[in-house]
Amino acid sequence: MCIGRPMKVYVTNGLDLAGCEDRGVKTQVDISLTPDVQVNQWVLVFLGASRQVLSDEKAAEICDALAALEAATEGANLDRFFPDLTNSAPSLPPHMEAARLSGRTTV
Repeated sequence: MCIGRPMKVYVTNGLDLAGCEDRGVKTQVDISLTPDVQVNQWVLVFLGASRQVLSDEKAAEICDALAALEAATEGANLDRFFPDLTNSAPSLPPHMEAARLSGRTTV
């Protein structure tokens, strides 16, 4: 399976190549599909070519998801990736909570 990775642009040649970095690893990326990308912007790179320019927020979101996937494959603790689940009590969807509060049960 191939997965696109966010990479930060640190230099462009003004044509169709950019120097990009991902977690300390620098590589050349084909920017033919994103020719207006600027230094310090993020691009989503798949098979050596940028597919789209990303906002800082979207790049961080994808990086976090990929880090969670990597942690899961290593059997690591995943709590930090799901603070909305680990820092609160379990809850039911609204329709099920309403049924529970009204005393309905299943047989």
